[in-house]
Amino acid sequence: MEKRKLRPLDKAGLERQSQFRYEMRRFLRFGEEASRAAGVTAVQYHLMLHTQAFPGRDWASIGELAERLQTAPHGVVALVTRCEEAGLVRRQANADDGRLVEVHLTPKGRRLVGQLAAQHQAQLGALAAVIEAARASAEPPGG
Repeated sequence: MEKRKLRPLDKAGLERQSQFRYEMRRFLRFGEEASRAAGVTAVQYHLMLHTQAFPGRDWASIGELAERLQTAPHGVVALVTRCEEAGLVRRQANADDGRLVEVHLTPKGRRLVGQLAAQHQAQLGALAAVIEAARASAEPPGG
């Protein structure tokens, strides 16, 4: 793989990156506070959200959740256990491969993730606008 030499960002580039990081942190903090107000941790909300993230199904495997959460599978197992104890998710063996554990939302988990996702959707607008502005300014002249 060829290593590309990166040019330092100019002042405007640094400002865009700072604004992006600021908006991203605001979004994450909003999520932490909204989750806490709903009685779960942010990572519990993320786990529930990611169970719904795969087209054509409403569950995720431990490995898929570990990838989405960017953590080790054994950590996800512990998190699933805590969510299961809270009545948010349930485990189920896969019908085709009994070694594969599916993580499904319970009705309580579905209600909670729906409520929190709606709250987060409104906050995505500010972050999306910053991303779009950064993308537009990063395009070479002439498109």
